Amino acid sequence: MNRIIYLDNAATTRVREEVLEEMLPFFRETYSNPSAIYSFAGEARKAVGIARERAAALIGAKAGEIYFTAGGTESDNWAVRAVAESRADKGRHIITSRIEHHAVLHTCEYLERQGYEVTYLDVDEEGKISPEAVERAIRPETILISVMAANNEIGVLEPVARIGEIAHERGVLFHTDAVQAYGHIPLDVETMHIDLLSASGHKLNGPKGVGMLYCRENLRLGAFIHGGAQEKGRRAGTLNVPGIVGFGKAAALAGERMQERYEREEKLRDYLIDRVLAEIPYTRLNGSAKERLSNNAHFCFRFIEGESLLILLDQKGVCASSGSACTSGALDPSHVLLAIGLPHEMAHGSLRLTLSEETTKEELDYVVESLKEIVGRLRSMSPLYEDFLKQK
Repeated sequence: MNRIIYLDNAATTRVREEVLEEMLPFFRETYSNPSAIYSFAGEARKAVGIARERAAALIGAKAGEIYFTAGGTESDNWAVRAVAESRADKGRHIITSRIEHHAVLHTCEYLERQGYEVTYLDVDEEGKISPEAVERAIRPETILISVMAANNEIGVLEPVARIGEIAHERGVLFHTDAVQAYGHIPLDVETMHIDLLSASGHKLNGPKGVGMLYCRENLRLGAFIHGGAQEKGRRAGTLNVPGIVGFGKAAALAGERMQERYEREEKLRDYLIDRVLAEIPYTRLNGSAKERLSNNAHFCFRFIEGESLLILLDQKGVCASSGSACTSGALDPSHVLLAIGLPHEMAHGSLRLTLSEETTKEELDYVVESLKEIVGRLRSMSPLYEDFLKQK
């Protein structure tokens, strides 16, 4: 194949044509600041309102509960820090999991240095969090539970509805990092008892640099960025109108196509997984075989280094990753893979392939054949593999 095969959609996605078309007028024609009082600002202000409604509709929220941010990382930081700061008089204990995105984990570590206490829950070998473990970890001083809806590396879906129910039964706020899940699986903040939810535009064929935080209307959290009165005084700064418009359009399209897209991706995902596991020995699928995002396939290949695998795949025109794009280049193995019990040497041989609705069976066949060749080549140069074969 002479074209790029892009299988890193968990890192970012291509902006859809319909999204770009809706954004373009707000760069050159309707370019006013929506906070201005003159009539020229009205169209920009109206467009932001429509985007807010679209973003809210995807999760069963109200438009007034949506706050636009610069992305999922900011939204995660805001949610965790704002709850900690606003509820410090009620307690200083937070519950999260060991497989959260670093936007949550590093924020929790920051808060620990400020005197807060954080419980990091273990997960099982599939990466699933036990609701019973969440309930056992709750104390009288617990103020927040933060558990992701879907893991960004291994794609496992977490029981957020049950965890949210437990949180509300015990009077604890519940935040979910839904960056990978928003627009890909059904989410409803009411039935799932979610108080705060983070999402990002570029994970669902929208633009980069724009995200949102859903905040239940009765919560009185402090400002995250100080300055002007934008976003009800909670997030200062001139609104990124083109980005917000694109986010809203992407959310609307995702809602319209969700079921169709899920079924198509799931079928191709399972085809990819079945071929890789059947045709490449000493390979492990990470995460649940079924309770995972429809586009996520995450493997570990024994006796090889994931970095070498990525380089050789790139030479064949295949874009993939070893895990989170936010930690690419890191020498340490994924904290997610270590949390599910993989030894360091196996965790180093990881590969994440994430599909889109444009991915074809022909492309996956090419990727599998390429993987068979590359893995075989790398193993032929591995002393560990040679020793393993001798012991067999």
